[in-house]
Amino acid sequence: MLKRQLVLSNVKKHQGRAMRRLSASLFLFCALMHSTVRAEVVPATVKLHQWCKQVTPRLPKVSLNECVLSKLAPSDGRSFKAIPLMTRDFPIDPHIKKVRRVLLIGGIHGDEKTATAVVFKWLAAMSKSGVQEFQWKVAPLVNPDGLLAAKSTRVNARGVDLNRNFPTPDWDKEALQYWAKKTKSDPRRFPGKKPISEPESKWIHDTIKSFQPDVIISVHAPFGVLDLDGPAQPPTRFGRLHFNRVGVYPGSLGNYSGMHQDIPVLTIELPHALVMPSPSEIARIWQDMQIWIRQHISARKN
Repeated sequence: MLKRQLVLSNVKKHQGRAMRRLSASLFLFCALMHSTVRAEVVPATVKLHQWCKQVTPRLPKVSLNECVLSKLAPSDGRSFKAIPLMTRDFPIDPHIKKVRRVLLIGGIHGDEKTATAVVFKWLAAMSKSGVQEFQWKVAPLVNPDGLLAAKSTRVNARGVDLNRNFPTPDWDKEALQYWAKKTKSDPRRFPGKKPISEPESKWIHDTIKSFQPDVIISVHAPFGVLDLDGPAQPPTRFGRLHFNRVGVYPGSLGNYSGMHQDIPVLTIELPHALVMPSPSEIARIWQDMQIWIRQHISARKN
């Protein structure tokens, strides 16, 4: 009898331990599931807000609320300091048969602050109008490390001019030679040690390959002109900006994409890097740009 009681007592102890282990496992499982759900929800809301809180204090005339309302989302790209390269894709009118794809980028040089801020104004205009005539992929700030440096810089966190880091023919010879001889080794224009060595320029390069734009619009400052590289008729003017070629450089986006990939690159050089154009001028540039795309850019055959 005593032996039977001892056996029953041991069984109950084992059952109690098993139940406690099961309860602990269930608690851990539920906690992990809860944290996973939270992790999936956070990027859509909190990450954009955190990104905007970093970026907007550096930008002229762009509020935190305006940035959040842009509905940008993290792409698969990151800067050298792991800051997301934020993008937004806009739906196209489903009735349009020949889709023209436009890649709009700003802020490839971190100290050209208006080049990012103006893109935010165009994002707001697109958000209000809803469905678009063109298929837009918009990346307002492709050099966040440059913008967010203690003093905003043209180059990225590794000291590379991203707009000299694209794989143009003979880059190894021409880019570094041009930098040494023509710019006197200006650190603001260092092209890097090899093409697409930087995460930001590689992301742009890979996005061109995957998105296959019919035209690339790249916003800069402060020369106050329009420039075009590649197979398209140049615009006469957007707003007060007139067409005036600024040159072709080894490793530049215009040289790589426009001259060697046959994808036109329209460069908009705003008049000031820190002072925004008037709202009416921003709107006029936007309107004239769309007219030019409509009249002179054709959908590529895939």
